[in-house]
Amino acid sequence: MMVELAVAVPLVLAGEQDLFHLPSPDEVRTQPISRAGNEANWPFSIDAGILACVWSGGQKVVIFMENRPFDLGEDDTFEPRSVIVTTDPFQLTIGNMAYRELFRPAASVEERIRLVAPFAAMGQRLCNQPAGAHVGHGEL
Repeated sequence: MMVELAVAVPLVLAGEQDLFHLPSPDEVRTQPISRAGNEANWPFSIDAGILACVWSGGQKVVIFMENRPFDLGEDDTFEPRSVIVTTDPFQLTIGNMAYRELFRPAASVEERIRLVAPFAAMGQRLCNQPAGAHVGHGEL
């Protein structure tokens, strides 16, 4: 009992979540992003989406999600595809296997890291916003 308490107290005092914390929708931080017309280093295969900061595995994780299609009815279910936006090569490759088609083709992992690095940094700034923040387009 004392060991569990000793581990939990620093997390609570720091305002951090534990490994098994399931985030609620009001904890997620989001920002819409879109490709500028002449942007050559856009790393995603779609032109617009949402950059989000969520809790996963006891840490803040930056993800890119596709937008809900405009022609989809309100009653129609939609499961957006998402990818982890990070400079960690393992998470960038293995962690994104399910929806890797959300990234534009890259010649190597190094090239993909170079392309996503600015968005990973922007996502980290988003993670520093208060829980539940919805940051406007281009505010970070």
